[in-house]
Amino acid sequence: MNISRPNRNFAVAASIGVVSGTLCWAFLHRFQLGGADFNWAHRAARALLSGENPYANTPAGTVPYPLPAAIAALPFAAFPVEFAGALFFGISSGLLALGLIRQSPQRLLVFLAYPYWAALMTAQWAPLVMCAAFFPLALAFCIAKPQVGTSVALTYFSRKGVIAGAALLLASFVLQPRWPMEWIPQLRGYQYFVPLLVLPGPLLALALWRWRDRDARLLFLACVLPQRWFYDSFILWLIPKTRRSILATVACSWVVGLWRWYHIPHTKQQVGVWCVLGFYVPMLVVVLLRARHEAGTDSGERSRSSFQKSQVSTTTGQQN
Repeated sequence: MNISRPNRNFAVAASIGVVSGTLCWAFLHRFQLGGADFNWAHRAARALLSGENPYANTPAGTVPYPLPAAIAALPFAAFPVEFAGALFFGISSGLLALGLIRQSPQRLLVFLAYPYWAALMTAQWAPLVMCAAFFPLALAFCIAKPQVGTSVALTYFSRKGVIAGAALLLASFVLQPRWPMEWIPQLRGYQYFVPLLVLPGPLLALALWRWRDRDARLLFLACVLPQRWFYDSFILWLIPKTRRSILATVACSWVVGLWRWYHIPHTKQQVGVWCVLGFYVPMLVVVLLRARHEAGTDSGERSRSSFQKSQVSTTTGQQN
């Protein structure tokens, strides 16, 4: 029996979602992390359902998310936090896989990148944010984690996405009109690095040379926004499109992964240096080499066109 391509794509994406969700649950359960990064959103969603203030009694050391993250977590509020975090991550990964495979099956190789596995172990939002590149309505979720979502939202800007984001933001103000005033003061404990400001981060400004290229814009916007850990860089794997470029960047990412395995970074600056070296610089090379290849292709096409015109002129002259 022949299976249609859309059904096959859905089956593959669903399988990736189930496997990733199961692995995420295994990590959360093994290390007793609860919902890890999903903890606050889950607790805040339950607070909204109970008519309580999600920003009241924030646990010490916790940096809360914007209120739209709590609204996005409402479908998972009924589940225990450990299972909710794994279910959230599995669905996010499945949706991302569906978007990737619809463009090209080889793009599923991005799931091999070290930042994805760093995200899987802590139920992060990066895979869901990346879905905005394939499904316009998913742009609304970029609001939930703005330090990662802003670069994706601005790069994959769409009318439907703006409407969806505005609707989610409006819902957050209806539920809690003063939430920004309560959220912003609690950001003081947020520790971060800015890739552009970490050596050799200034090299990333070369992406401006290819500003008309969407991937170059994504790279530059990502490098000027604050980031916290290795998983935030997973959004960069929207940039490579070919098998070679994906595998090359995945290999570079695991150099960082192996370093992380044997060395615990003591400062966010150390994290930033390795993110720039292992993730950002390889992506810059991909963008610049693509520009060189396109320039070479255009030059070749012009040469063939000139040759064909000269042949036509010669033939016409001989006929005359």
